[in-house]
Amino acid sequence: MNDAHGTAATRVKRWLVALDIDGTVMREDGVVTQATIDAIQAADAAGHEVMLSTGRSEGMTVPVLERLGIQPEYLVCANGAVTLRRSSAPTAINGYVRVHVETFDPTDVLQTIRGALENGAYGVESPDGHYLLSGEFPDDAMTKHGSHVEFSELLGVQATRVVVISPEHGLEEFLQIVDRMGLHKVSYNVGWTAWLDIAPEGVTKATAMERVREWFDIPRSRVFAAGDGRNDIDMLRWASTSGRGVAMGQAPDDVVDAASEITGGVTDDGLAAALDTLPR
Repeated sequence: MNDAHGTAATRVKRWLVALDIDGTVMREDGVVTQATIDAIQAADAAGHEVMLSTGRSEGMTVPVLERLGIQPEYLVCANGAVTLRRSSAPTAINGYVRVHVETFDPTDVLQTIRGALENGAYGVESPDGHYLLSGEFPDDAMTKHGSHVEFSELLGVQATRVVVISPEHGLEEFLQIVDRMGLHKVSYNVGWTAWLDIAPEGVTKATAMERVREWFDIPRSRVFAAGDGRNDIDMLRWASTSGRGVAMGQAPDDVVDAASEITGGVTDDGLAAALDTLPR
């Protein structure tokens, strides 16, 4: 594979660096600090394969690259269900094409959840990043990339990701409800609030990142992943096995437990501090 980093890669042994966006690269208010941008660009310039690995859709991920000033070879979206590769092909969208997509029929899981959360809001993401939404979502970005439909129209489609929120429940109560559902044949995790992310069975950020690692032929001992949410747990465990899994300082205990190290919080430029320890 061609070196996109100039001669820097010849000076250091490159690492594969996987970064979550929300709560890791970007603060809750949408700000990406200059310290974070500088650290990401420095790691990229040093020859490391710095990329984003996020729950966001393709359309919500690619614009972040402009703010960071990098053009990674790969991007992982939809919690591992969609992997993009940089391309100049006519079929490329915003400079990327889809090279691996995992989908599932969400009918059974949606009907199971609807039985327990009748007043919840439901979103189904298609492989192209478009959302079908039933109910009110507070996420403006999802609404921007989505269409409001009846719940029945969510059934029988091919989805890369399903999102369920229930504003009337607190986090602990929501966790108990989800646990009682006994969801099967899917991968899922609960966010900071009453927010449930569902992916195809066996699909996580970790499975996608392992595939990318193999494509790059980078050893497991030189993988670095940083994240703060429960959808990062598998990726942090994957990185921690032989490399570095970095939990952000504000991460909940179960996320910290999955990591091999912890850095400062996103409001304290914790990611920048961790990236600055990579070889230069």
